[in-house]
This record gives sequence, structure tokens and C-alpha cells, in this order.
Amino acid sequence: MRTAEDPRRELRADCSRCVGLCCVALAFARSADFAFDKPAGDPCVNLDHDDLCTIHPRLRESGFRGCTVFDCFGAGQQVTQHTFDGMGWRDDADRRREMFAVFPLMRQLHELLWYLEEALALPAAAGIHPALRRARAEVLELTDAPSAVIVDSDIDDLRAPAAELLREAARLTREAGPVSTGPLGAGRKRTARSRIQPGADLLGADLRGADLRGAELRGALLIAADLRDADLSRAELIGADLRDARLDGADLREAIYLTQVQVNAATGDGRTLLPPTLDRPGHWA
Repeated sequence: MRTAEDPRRELRADCSRCVGLCCVALAFARSADFAFDKPAGDPCVNLDHDDLCTIHPRLRESGFRGCTVFDCFGAGQQVTQHTFDGMGWRDDADRRREMFAVFPLMRQLHELLWYLEEALALPAAAGIHPALRRARAEVLELTDAPSAVIVDSDIDDLRAPAAELLREAARLTREAGPVSTGPLGAGRKRTARSRIQPGADLLGADLRGADLRGAELRGALLIAADLRDADLSRAELIGADLRDARLDGADLREAIYLTQVQVNAATGDGRTLLPPTLDRPGHWA
């Protein structure tokens, strides 16, 4: 079971307690994010016999940017240390198949746990904290189950009601303080306010200095968007695509459901303000 004071810290990848599951179980295709193709189940050639990445400090310059924006939300160490009692995948074909089947499902469960913990940390959502705790308990029960139970489970049965609670927690938080009132784009290339909504296509949008407090950006396409010096306090960002978005000087301290994966995929600088539960990526200026 998890013992971290802040559960969100425990729901982060710890490669020292894993057996390189993401480097073996998952597939990737040659692209701008990966230097070559790798089928699911084949070990990456950069994985050594101690199940550690030999190029980890040089992933981006080696053509593996995709690895730097991946986070298993702690599923790797959960599968390794709890589900399979610290055993690896190299010396048993049946265990190998089981581990590789469980890992992507555990990642989905741990990602859901992370969002539930985020919602439980929102004071404005205190009225639904009991329901959120019940949802968290159900997910935790499944993560602690034997591998066969996890593989046979329908994760959507847990995810659908939890998603409703997450949306409600975000709504209560967005509406608990000041909402965006200033101009979008701060006098530069303007973006119609009607575009600031769930699922909005904001690819490459000029949002420099934008007042996005309380904005509902769930699932928004923000690839390469210019968010320098924007205020994203209480902006809901669950599922938002922030690949190559510019976050220099942006205020994300109170952004709702911002993940390390999203931060890693973006660019920022020393002025970017992040929540205390997230780390500043090493590739940022």
C-alpha cells in the first residue's frame, strides 16, 4: 500500500522500483518523438540488464523526446513491487505476458487516482469530497488486486462515474474565484472568447498575457500555443494537449488537473510558476 504523505508524489514514476516496464511492454513508432520503431513486448535497445535506460540523461538529443513526456503515474513500481512481489519479466514467459498485460491497465488506474487526489485537494470541492473518497477507494481496491482480476476488470465502470465527479470538482473550483475579465492576447493577435471552451482548437494560438482565470480548457488543443505570461489560475486543463506550448512566465500554480506529462511536453523558463506537486523539467530554459 502507499505511504507517501502526499499521495500525488507516490503516483509518479520511480524507475528504481520498476523493471523497465514502459521500455518493454509498450510500443512506439519512429517519428519526431522516437528514433526507431519498437513493437510492444520487445525491450528497447537502450534498456540494460539492470532494467535501466542507458541514455536517460540524453533522451531528447538522442531522438527520444517521447520518453521524456511519459509518466506511468507510479504504475510501474506498483506492478513490479506489489502485483508481482518484486519479480521481473526476464526469466518467466507466463509472468512476462501477465506483467505486460497488467501494466497499461494499472497506468490507467493510477492516472485516475492522480486526478481523484487532485480533486480531493481542491477546497472549493469539499462538498463532494466524500463521494471522491469513495471513488478513490474503489480504484485503490482494484490496483491492489491480483493480476487476473485487473485484466478481467472493466475500468470504464470506475472511470465514468469518477469523471463526473472530477468535472464537478473542477466546476466548483473554477467558479469559486475571479474569472477571466481581461483581453485575450493583451492587444496582440486576439482570440475570440468563444474559442476558450472545452475541446477548443487553439493550435498555435497567440495567448500571450491572456487572462485565463477559471477558463474551461478541458481537452483543448494547445499545441505550440503561445501562453507566455498568461494567468491560468483555476483553469481546467484535464486532457489539454500542451505539446510545444510556450509557458514562459505563465502562472500555473492553481491550474486544475495539470499533470507532469503536460508540463514535460511544453516549454517554459525560470519565471514559470508551477504547482508544488510538479517538477520543473530539465529541458526548460
